[in-house]
Amino acid sequence: MGVVTLARPPLASPPPSHLPLLTPMKTPKSLESLVRDGLVDEVIRPLKSGKEASVYVVRSNGAVCCAKVYKEANKRGFHKQALYSEGRKVRNSRQARAMAKGSRYGREQQEEVWQNTEVDALYRLAAAGVRVPQPYNYIDGVLLMELVVDEEGEAAPRLNDLELTGDQALAYHDQLIGEVVKMLCGGLIHGDLSEFNILVDAQGPVIIDLPQAVDAAANNNAEHMLERDLGNLAAYFGQFAPELLATSYGKEIWYIYETGSLTPEIKLTGHFKGSNRQADLDSILREIEDAREEALRRKLERG
Repeated sequence: MGVVTLARPPLASPPPSHLPLLTPMKTPKSLESLVRDGLVDEVIRPLKSGKEASVYVVRSNGAVCCAKVYKEANKRGFHKQALYSEGRKVRNSRQARAMAKGSRYGREQQEEVWQNTEVDALYRLAAAGVRVPQPYNYIDGVLLMELVVDEEGEAAPRLNDLELTGDQALAYHDQLIGEVVKMLCGGLIHGDLSEFNILVDAQGPVIIDLPQAVDAAANNNAEHMLERDLGNLAAYFGQFAPELLATSYGKEIWYIYETGSLTPEIKLTGHFKGSNRQADLDSILREIEDAREEALRRKLERG
């Protein structure tokens, strides 16, 4: 399969907002240039601060949306960029040489590629029908994008913040498997998918945080990352629906992808003939406990 490269469409404008007017906060230094240039009307409040970026609720062109401010490389906690950057395209040979040498210019260029990956991925995935936030603009290391909201119009919660029933877990897991398939049909793998970078709105899960997105055709780690993404989903949802712990969607989906037969409409079984996983009660209980410990560890790391 060849590498799919799509040009970004013209930048969209955020839709009119029906959220109530909120008292704005003092403008963070990282957003001052966007306010000065009229791209942001006001900064309403912080939404999330993590090791990769800080996210603010802002008003732009009279509508409420998000501003994601990427942190500098030396202030971030993501230490395995090499695994994800394999196969990514760069502008020219000078940029590639500088990145390989690790010079100051090379690190700056690597950071630019890292940030642009999320913007490009959002456009590609939106075009493929994947449920991701709509990007509106990207300038000076700040991504303006849709604010995903719940039924009350408030910022949508992360999946990890919800208490699910068994039926909800099965339904959300099924939806996310479909989203992962559509992503792969569009040539991309999330690479860090878990309950911490999935929001839930009135229609279900919305996938966020894509700066580490992997080109499935160009990265030798793609199969492993797909299986890890789906393993994370099985471990999390398996806390509420233990039968998911015996599934092997990653191996099944990758096998179909390699045959060239993967489509968004594919019917999956969740099992793969090469998988030796056995669904016994003791192992299921052990995996549930391991999943809970891993979820707690990741939550503490991300703050």
